[in-house]
Amino acid sequence: MSKFLKGTVILLIAGLVTRVLGFINRIVLARFIGEEGVGLYMMAFPTLILVVTITQLGLPVAISKHIAEAKANGDHAKIKKILTVSLALTISLSVIFTPTLILLAPYLSQHLFTDSRTLLPLLAIAPVIPITAVSSVLRGYFQGLQNMKPAALSQVMEQIVRIMLIAACTKTFLPYGVEYAAAAAMVSAIVGELAALAYIVAAFKIRKKFRLRRNFFGAVKSGKDVLEDLMSIAIPATGSRLIGSVSWFFEPIVVAQGLAIAGVATSIATRQYGALTGFAMPLLMLPSFITFSLSTALVPAISEANSKNNHALIEHRLQQSLRLSLVSGGIAVVLLYVLAEPLMLAMYGSESGSQFIRLMSPFFIFYYYQGPLQATLQALNLARAAMVNSLIGNVAKTATVFFLASQPAFGINGVALGITLGIVLVTLLHFATVLKVIPFTFAVREYAAAFTIIGLSLGGGFLLFDFIPEFFGLPWKIIFVAFPLTVVYFSLTIGTGLLKKEEVRRIPVFGKVLVKFSFFRNT
Repeated sequence: MSKFLKGTVILLIAGLVTRVLGFINRIVLARFIGEEGVGLYMMAFPTLILVVTITQLGLPVAISKHIAEAKANGDHAKIKKILTVSLALTISLSVIFTPTLILLAPYLSQHLFTDSRTLLPLLAIAPVIPITAVSSVLRGYFQGLQNMKPAALSQVMEQIVRIMLIAACTKTFLPYGVEYAAAAAMVSAIVGELAALAYIVAAFKIRKKFRLRRNFFGAVKSGKDVLEDLMSIAIPATGSRLIGSVSWFFEPIVVAQGLAIAGVATSIATRQYGALTGFAMPLLMLPSFITFSLSTALVPAISEANSKNNHALIEHRLQQSLRLSLVSGGIAVVLLYVLAEPLMLAMYGSESGSQFIRLMSPFFIFYYYQGPLQATLQALNLARAAMVNSLIGNVAKTATVFFLASQPAFGINGVALGITLGIVLVTLLHFATVLKVIPFTFAVREYAAAFTIIGLSLGGGFLLFDFIPEFFGLPWKIIFVAFPLTVVYFSLTIGTGLLKKEEVRRIPVFGKVLVKFSFFRNT
């Protein structure tokens, strides 16, 4: 198995486990603090992501790319310089921005979010900034070596620790107010990140072939050329992520202001935003653990192929990633569209958010494509183009969200439509940019087969759901629909060649079983 596929499979497994654990966290959170508490949590969270993005400065992608190239050349001295310069830079930035967030929190909560209860969650999450700064550098190091295990296991460990704490934390502080419970949920996230950092530091000490602390500051001082190399990738990559983070930071602000113009009360707006971003969006983004895994493994794989001028391999890797994204995203769209209300009821005890899933899920195929396309652009030194694409898409999204949210006829549904427009536009722009720089053959037959299978599965899913008696109970009814529908879907994708048998067999346990019981196993 190639390093690319092996790394992807490791990240896929870890991503699946992490998402399942993350959903358990969200279910517990929603059950304890409700839509309004989740709304407060989700209003504060984009601010953290913005500050973390600035602190990381796009370095994880740059570290991964340059360490992959240095490793290919056997240059261990350069690897050490990359690490020392990156750590010095991210730690310095975190020392600046952590107290900045704490000082700005009162103004943000009072004047921009229009809900003063967001103050405590903002203050509670600030200490996580330096933790994520260091762990992101080490994850970039392991990804550059195409060793995905430490990063993958650290993500799983983070979720396990968080899930052990979140119920106790929220339950303890809920009597003081929903804002205290939301802040307690943030604290459990910090402890989870600390556990993940401890693990990845231990893995680094075992794996490294040099002493990082020896002459650390000397390596930093002599690393001017390395800093320039890193910044040539990091700054455009940061630009792309920063645009997304700034857009996400302004999203709750624009939503709150827009809904206020439409005449929606603050508490109702917070509750509606919680249903959209805390209930519906995590389900819609669930398959992104697959595309994230592909994207993470794709950067060093394409960087290495590009350094060897192997354009055929670059196209092969991209085609493979997009095909797998389409297949995995297709079944997600089918299951989410068919089971929107039942899933909401089973997970959160409320149908709130199901209308957003029905509205947005057909277009989320574009979201699942976006990660591999952006990773390809970054690996080909086209991060600047990706940044411009992100800027255009996010400006269009923010403007649409404000315009539609402020219209009483649209309200919160306008927010969902604006987010969808931004996703579709950025993905199309990324795809157009990729087409300009690498040869790309459109597999018309594969796309026709994929959308035919998705359409047939949607129809079959609704028929199956209506056929199963109600006395089984909602959870079992969901399982009795999802399991056979998934097996039939993947059997059809294997039979039509969308999924190659050798790719499926590499997935531990599940892959071999699926191929064995596929309707087309003998083809």
